[in-house]
Amino acid sequence: MRRPISTICVAQSLGPGSESHEELTRRFIDRVINEGDYTVLNDLLHADYVYRAPGQELRGAEAIQSLFEAYRSAFPDLHIDVDDLVATDDRVAIAFTLTGTHAGTLMGIEATGQRVTVNGTLFSRLESGRIIEEWEVLDQLSLFAQLGVLSLPG
Repeated sequence: MRRPISTICVAQSLGPGSESHEELTRRFIDRVINEGDYTVLNDLLHADYVYRAPGQELRGAEAIQSLFEAYRSAFPDLHIDVDDLVATDDRVAIAFTLTGTHAGTLMGIEATGQRVTVNGTLFSRLESGRIIEEWEVLDQLSLFAQLGVLSLPG
């Protein structure tokens, strides 16, 4: 059973006609991740964009597009649901659930056909109406266990 989505937004200093930080973040998730539409990346990401995850740092729209293309190749039905979202000043934090069917190679792991459900968090900083920095933590231990490439005790 899915929890209801909760959203907390605190005043953001935006100019007239500007997209709120929540709207921009949701558009990034819907268009780029869920639909695989990379044409909007330059509209959503700052020129100095940096993505960080444990053991990884990517810079620029092309680098993040390559990451998403690799995940979408491995999980053609890749989908992110936002479980919680908090937006304040220049920051957005989300808790999310990633789902997909492993139908292609991921990090050297051949397709297993397994359906996965993995939780994660993403913290974003925005500047000039665009995402400039992101820090993501994805439960890769759970992902690898669901793909059958490792087993957990119990």
